[in-house]
Amino acid sequence: MELYHKYYKLLLLLHLFLCMPFFSSGAQDLRRQRAWNNSVSAMFVFGDSTVDPGNNNFISTAFRSNFHPYGQDFENQTATGRFTNGRLTTDFVASYVGLKEYLPPYLDPNLSMEDLMTGVSFASAGSGFDPLTPRISEVIDMPRQLEYFKEYKRRVESAIGKQKMEQHIKRAVFLISAGTNDFIVNYYALPIRRKTYTLSGYQQFLFQQVKQFLQGLWEEGARKIAVSGLPPMGCLPAVITLNSYNALLQRGCIEKYSFVARQFNLMLQNEVNSMHFGTAHLGAKIYFVDIYAPLADMIQGKGRLGFDEVDTGCCGSGYLEAGFLCNPNSIVCADPSKYVFWDSIHPTEKTCNNVFKASRFIIDDIIGG
Repeated sequence: MELYHKYYKLLLLLHLFLCMPFFSSGAQDLRRQRAWNNSVSAMFVFGDSTVDPGNNNFISTAFRSNFHPYGQDFENQTATGRFTNGRLTTDFVASYVGLKEYLPPYLDPNLSMEDLMTGVSFASAGSGFDPLTPRISEVIDMPRQLEYFKEYKRRVESAIGKQKMEQHIKRAVFLISAGTNDFIVNYYALPIRRKTYTLSGYQQFLFQQVKQFLQGLWEEGARKIAVSGLPPMGCLPAVITLNSYNALLQRGCIEKYSFVARQFNLMLQNEVNSMHFGTAHLGAKIYFVDIYAPLADMIQGKGRLGFDEVDTGCCGSGYLEAGFLCNPNSIVCADPSKYVFWDSIHPTEKTCNNVFKASRFIIDDIIGG
């Protein structure tokens, strides 16, 4: 009996130990943030609407969201250009590592040097790895985003000198999130790429574009890089609407699209892992971030994870509205936190926060070692 009690106590202690990270106090989180703030100089983001805080506000494109109801739950109910009702996943990351509450768009002319020093996003909604994709929406392509980063480096160098700038970049964290538009807006929506590439060939083509972009970042001094995979594309409300046999009654995910996302994610994960192990001896950390699984869990666990609506967006009918179709005249749901999607493509702030939480262990590893 005594042996049983000792065994029980051991199990209890083990259980408490394993659960501690999930119930850490605010003070513990603050201490962690302060420690990381000493080791992380800045955060730089590249990609599409999933991580664009408003760069498209400053270019000539119709692909914008700097109007209500976008931003209705952001600070001061400001429509910043984020394609959601509040904060993006990258905002939660920037706050978590102790840099700032919101990651601003690089093209904002009102940014101070302090704003620039702690990080910016170069992302542009509607962009993708395929050079054709951003041309469709007249937005900033990935090579141009990299050029903006080079420009950023020159601006910082003029303020603090070359040696400090290089150390600043070396200690920074880089996040990349793109690829969905390449399939949804480009390959499946237009015939151009399908005439040239099979699906497998197009995936390989995109894959080479990703590798080229990562090589470019590496050459510019990036050493802590997180690359996001694709979401379950077949579960986006707009994809369901356009591909379902009965868009009103049959709102299940379109497996063809989600299968493509899983295939591409596997290729990307293998390459990123290879790069990570091949450059670890140089002090580099390059990680793949799986957003497919947490999003699929939220969608498939309807009700269980606090979401009542998983196949329609909060804005308008939720079937097709996005961008200018989700506008001040649109009817908006009463509680966006009950929805996985804000519009027919983009997630709500709550979903973004959940994706951040699911990816936090990777962030911890990249930053905390």
